[in-house]
Amino acid sequence: RRARRRPGSQQLAAWAFLTPVALYLVLFYAYPLYRNLDLSLRNYTVRSFVQGNAPFTGLKNYRIVFDDPTFAPALLHTVVFTAVCLLFQYAIGLALAVFFTQHFRLSATLRALFLVPWLLPLIVSASTWSWMLNSDSGIVNAALHAAGIDPVNWLTAPTWSLTSVIIANIWIGVPFNLVVLYSGLQSIPDVLYEAAALDGAGPWRRFWSITFPLLRPVSAITLLLGLVYTLKVFDIIWIMTKGGPADSSTTFATWSYQLGFGNLLPAFGPGAAVGNLLVVAALVFGLIYLRVQRRQELS
Repeated sequence: RRARRRPGSQQLAAWAFLTPVALYLVLFYAYPLYRNLDLSLRNYTVRSFVQGNAPFTGLKNYRIVFDDPTFAPALLHTVVFTAVCLLFQYAIGLALAVFFTQHFRLSATLRALFLVPWLLPLIVSASTWSWMLNSDSGIVNAALHAAGIDPVNWLTAPTWSLTSVIIANIWIGVPFNLVVLYSGLQSIPDVLYEAAALDGAGPWRRFWSITFPLLRPVSAITLLLGLVYTLKVFDIIWIMTKGGPADSSTTFATWSYQLGFGNLLPAFGPGAAVGNLLVVAALVFGLIYLRVQRRQELS
């Protein structure tokens, strides 16, 4: 009888552990996604948002977004912002991770210091960069003036605003890449490097033949997580430039906020539609990652 009761009790215990996770996913992931999708398919106003009687409009909000003159610049800025940040965050993070594998004196202390940008609240980091890049009193323009270079309007010139927020976001994201890639490097056996050194392989050859190929699984998940994070970056851009001037640093994340909350007459539907485009983009890259991983496992 005890043997017969054990499977049932184990199943109940499994459901007991699974229930809190399922409730968390439903309340904080599934329901917000459903509400955002519902917002994008209805004509919500402030009154109907409270009363809940917004008329169904189908894909009208998406057509409004696609026909908006801000769509093309915001799409371009989102792609450039995401691609450049990912490239430099990964490259700098990988270089630092390889550097710290040398285990020299104070390496642990320096690694801890590199984590400071990642640990600071985003509002503090963005405010610090806004002060540093200030046209009149910023330390960056002061250094340029000392070097005999004309000051740059980093945050107020349309040609430099996107570059400014990219620099700030790269600085914030490098520590994450450093930590993850450094952990991945620790799993590569030293025997491989010793054998390659005995065969006459130099540092670059060992990196391209051993380090980089064996680090691909960790690199893939690092780039995927960085992509999802960078697509939804809002705090840094909004605090530094508010998407301006003249929408020169507007991305989908800031545009969605401007549509939904940045005007006296909020456009909840189009704002939710822009947010859903970001969700779809992250989902597509996530599915691509899973497909590539499955192919690697099968091969």
